[in-house]
Amino acid sequence: MITSIWQMSDRWLAGRGARISDGLETYALDRFSAQTRFGNRLEELRGKSVLLIARSQLDAVWGMVELDGVARRIIICPPDASDAFAGAAVQIGNADVVVGDSGRSLEECPAELWKFELRQPEDRRAATERTQPTEWVLPTSGTSGPPKLVVHTLATLSAAFSGATHTVKPVSWGTFYDIRRFGGLQILLRTLIGGGSLFLAGAQSTGEFLRTAGGLGVTHISGTPSHWRRVLMAGEPRGAAPDYVRLSGEIADQAILDGLARIFPAARIAHAFASTEAGVAFEVEDGISGFPAGVVEPSNSDVRLEVRNGSLHVRSNRMATHYLGGESPLKDDRGFIDTGDLVERQADRYRFIGRRTGVINVGGLKVHPEEVEAIINRHPSVQMSRVMAKASRITGAIVIAQIMPRAGLGAIDFPAIEEDVIRMCRRGLPAHKVPARIQFVQTLEVGSSGKLVRHHA
Repeated sequence: MITSIWQMSDRWLAGRGARISDGLETYALDRFSAQTRFGNRLEELRGKSVLLIARSQLDAVWGMVELDGVARRIIICPPDASDAFAGAAVQIGNADVVVGDSGRSLEECPAELWKFELRQPEDRRAATERTQPTEWVLPTSGTSGPPKLVVHTLATLSAAFSGATHTVKPVSWGTFYDIRRFGGLQILLRTLIGGGSLFLAGAQSTGEFLRTAGGLGVTHISGTPSHWRRVLMAGEPRGAAPDYVRLSGEIADQAILDGLARIFPAARIAHAFASTEAGVAFEVEDGISGFPAGVVEPSNSDVRLEVRNGSLHVRSNRMATHYLGGESPLKDDRGFIDTGDLVERQADRYRFIGRRTGVINVGGLKVHPEEVEAIINRHPSVQMSRVMAKASRITGAIVIAQIMPRAGLGAIDFPAIEEDVIRMCRRGLPAHKVPARIQFVQTLEVGSSGKLVRHHA
């Protein structure tokens, strides 16, 4: 059982040049075991609850590696968190210390807190015991209001891969995720525990990231479906030829799976179901949206799935342990988490139809935006779409769709595309789910989590 990241430091030394890079700076993995950003004061943080605020992803990596096994709790602040968010996280997480860097002011946090600024790397003077059980605390989503904080341990975060057989040549990962969120943290831990390399997207454009990833020999790349739609927008990837492409965080519809299979014909395309609370539940590699019904059937797996009232429930050793701050219980009396993701069985397969919280009510009838988007995204001229509710005095709400046309189409016949999309929706959906209005847009907002930003029109 892994009790701290530090246990894996022997693999960093054996990694034969394994490194972590954000495109601006690159650190050899073994540097984390040879140097420190805390000088000789790391021991002062033993048993403390620490809010980690970092300007860059690599600064955050330093903090996580050094604090794990020393701090009682690491509260990871996402990159776009407001000062109000950070202040609330301090209160909810009972933080004793705020660890940050010169790129972000720590003055907004309560004055009584000790504020520790990460220093420049220097040679480590003495070994540090990694005996303190550490809680890893992550926000589920949203960074403008009071945070909803979820508690994991290193064991729950790494249970999906810590028992995997390690290959002679460690895996080289690339990720569009930010490592200060659950999806990115998963890839970081896979890298640190496995002794491989990691290339972070950072501020590069999609094309630059793929070209650099190819030059670095990246073999595995992860991101949300929205991230991967940006890849398709960029056209044929130049330089990147991954062995493995992974999607998670949003519904992977058939259009995005087919698109990735087209531009990466030699890669395994996997879409995983995971959330901050439930951890990684399963992944599917058959190239078909949804998942086989057999995944839900009882087995000897560490992960158990149930569908109740159309909602997917998960129980496993990969789940978070609890919420901080008086939230409702994370699990039911049988140890299951209700994910809030709605599924529908069709023959021998379950299809994701949307989030319970995202339902549009049209005259008392339910519409799941993702279900409508999956139809629209099949159109060859559509890059991506967003379906939203617009207030109506008659039905309470109507469905509208924003469409981002595929790049490189030349002169676009918008009326023809609109007519085709409406025809496709009428063919595949009940009347109340068909968009009452189509809007063409140049871009659709994707948040720092990599997910499509949703709101009412």
